[in-house]
Amino acid sequence: MAVQAPLTADTPPSPWLTVARAVVLLTASISVLLTAFAWPSVRSSVHDVPIAVAGPAAAVEQVSTALDQRLPGGFEITEAADTATAERLIRDREVYGAIDVSSGTPQVIMASAASTAVAQTLNGVATALGQAQAQGTSPAVAVRDLVTLPADDPRGAGLAAGALPLVMAGLLAALLLTRLVRGTARRATGALAFAITGGLAVAAILQFWLGSLNGAYWANSGAVALTIAAISLSILGLESLLGSAGFGLGAVAMMLIGNPLSGTATAPEMLPGWSGILGQLLPPGAGGQLLRSTAFFDGRGATHSVIVLLAWLTLGVVLCVASGLRARRAATVAAGLVRTPAAPAPTTFATPRG
Repeated sequence: MAVQAPLTADTPPSPWLTVARAVVLLTASISVLLTAFAWPSVRSSVHDVPIAVAGPAAAVEQVSTALDQRLPGGFEITEAADTATAERLIRDREVYGAIDVSSGTPQVIMASAASTAVAQTLNGVATALGQAQAQGTSPAVAVRDLVTLPADDPRGAGLAAGALPLVMAGLLAALLLTRLVRGTARRATGALAFAITGGLAVAAILQFWLGSLNGAYWANSGAVALTIAAISLSILGLESLLGSAGFGLGAVAMMLIGNPLSGTATAPEMLPGWSGILGQLLPPGAGGQLLRSTAFFDGRGATHSVIVLLAWLTLGVVLCVASGLRARRAATVAAGLVRTPAAPAPTTFATPRG
């Protein structure tokens, strides 16, 4: 461990103004960090969460009115003709759950694997409907979990906790590759290779050890690998083009914006304002939704996430290529400015007369 050399008479201490600037910078940093991570959680609420209501038009209208009175603006309701249609919407990840009144007796269908937070909300709706039914002669409202979380992780803690390590893995890959590897092509190749091995390792831990994932292991590892690749390559591209400023820009986008707004722990629709939409346009949010699709819904609803991740990966590759071309052009210009010294003229000697 390096020890700082003591101050000598020739090295005066820093001015107090420098100390004050450091304190202001640290205060601003911790304020930004707290706001980035705490604001989405504290301000999360149920608003515009897509659910289905199945049954006759009159019954659907009645249930929709009751839901709007209980949670104004809480749900975006899709009408379904029957139970089968509602279940299809849930499995295709078009809605988080459904209230089925097609048989006359209401039942609540949810998918805890899509979001435990929304599932808890639908449980509350079922309780309210049951209390209303208790005043009449109808039986209690049934609750059915159509797509469940694994028995080893019924709260989905592993999937929620895995969001931050994926972001950290992408940042660490970009940092180490820029420090240890020379050459843009080699750095990009290293990032892709790490994404594959990292995807295999993370998916194995989550699925086989912690029991937090279902589905096909290769699909889950592919989702993780694509997320890591999108994060690391986009940051590598920014760093190769802009230097340290590009790395900082990428780190802020992924860590301070993308991770808190990913909605992995709750649901994107529960985040305040437009932040949930923004989060799904960044790799952390798209990667979390893609992993849910591969693990619990046989890949359904993954199109948007795949497009977002491929777009970021492509952006990183394009930036790396642009940086390489710029470096090559600069080298060519520098070589052209170097002039080869002219060969000295041959020395002639006069022949003496006589």
